[in-house]
Amino acid sequence: MREVRRVVITGVGLVTSIGIGAEDVWRNALAGTSGARPITAFDTSRIPTRVACDVPDFQPGDFMDRRAARRMDRFAQMAVAAGGMALGDAGLDPADVPDAGVYIGSGIGGLSTFVEQTTVMIERGPDRLSPFFIPMIIPNMGAAQVSMTYGLRGPLLVTVSACATSNHALGEALDAIRLGRADVILAGGSECSINEIGLAAFNAMRALSTRNDEPNTASRPFDSGRDGFVMGEAGAVLVLEELGHAVARGARIYAELAGYGLSGDAHHLTEPDPTGEAPASAIRMALRDAGAEPEDVDYINAHATSTPVGDPSEVRVIKMALGEAHAAKTLVSSTKSMHGHCLGAAGGVEAALTAMALRDGVVPPTINLTDLDPECVGVDHVANAKRTADIRTAVSNAFGFGGHNAALVMRRFEG
Repeated sequence: MREVRRVVITGVGLVTSIGIGAEDVWRNALAGTSGARPITAFDTSRIPTRVACDVPDFQPGDFMDRRAARRMDRFAQMAVAAGGMALGDAGLDPADVPDAGVYIGSGIGGLSTFVEQTTVMIERGPDRLSPFFIPMIIPNMGAAQVSMTYGLRGPLLVTVSACATSNHALGEALDAIRLGRADVILAGGSECSINEIGLAAFNAMRALSTRNDEPNTASRPFDSGRDGFVMGEAGAVLVLEELGHAVARGARIYAELAGYGLSGDAHHLTEPDPTGEAPASAIRMALRDAGAEPEDVDYINAHATSTPVGDPSEVRVIKMALGEAHAAKTLVSSTKSMHGHCLGAAGGVEAALTAMALRDGVVPPTINLTDLDPECVGVDHVANAKRTADIRTAVSNAFGFGGHNAALVMRRFEG
């Protein structure tokens, strides 16, 4: 029987509202820092939501050729920046791993470019459209630009599954390395949809918080006062590497990516299946894939976005997947309370934070959790302050519109 190749995380690259670079983000997450702020990049007077977790200090020219950057939408720029940081963090020279793969997804793609160029067409005519319009908006271009920028010619794949995008990318990359398709894959997601139409569209669904006067407290998963999510933007890339390859070059290892599970609700365009069966099945599948039992789980980085329906639904799912007795002892936090809901990039940010939690034995908190919703009782919420804990096995959940469910299982690396 063919031996299963083990896969470890050896590099992390992050561009988020709470920091740029893995250790900067990690330090701010442990401190309970909110990345929400009033939007200043465009006029918000016509829309109900005027706060977001954007990244105002991101400068594409710090990470890539300025001319190349002008031919990329912001989501692709963030992917390239996060990919470069991940390679550097892993101690990898791209020239030494030309067969490395790239699995970086995006839920929406180049929405800002789409809006900008549509305005150009309406106001100035079709002959004024940029020849780069299509290559800038299609969701595969985050991964493609990373591949081209760093000369990575291995497997190149893009996932587009709403808010489950990054977890699907990471899980599919895990399987690809196990199958021997590559020894190294850069995996994660990128999303930049903070513009007037992006916010207006989610406002039309009544999905966003309108706590405009208190942006720092607007994202409050599991809290009885939550009124919707705060949109974030991010680029999040992890270097996944076959264990033997990583050990041979003396790589520093964050954690082992050990299991992947996925399922579909087959229920509703945007609402989770009230039975919870499908997402619970994804978690159980990921645990089986990792050779783990429900009672092995010490920590869950929850998908919980701060919406009235989604948060209690996830708590029910966790209790179904782990059993109520063990769920009550399982540490749970939603880091979206700090970096916002980064849509297709959310799972990448959260996988990185989960890996660092396993590395350091510290769980980042759910901030703004001051009045626990009675429907969210049943797990051990890490509320408002980090917690030191002996965590060996962790789960990172991601659930997307259309009923996409994807769960990852990670282990503390012990050789």
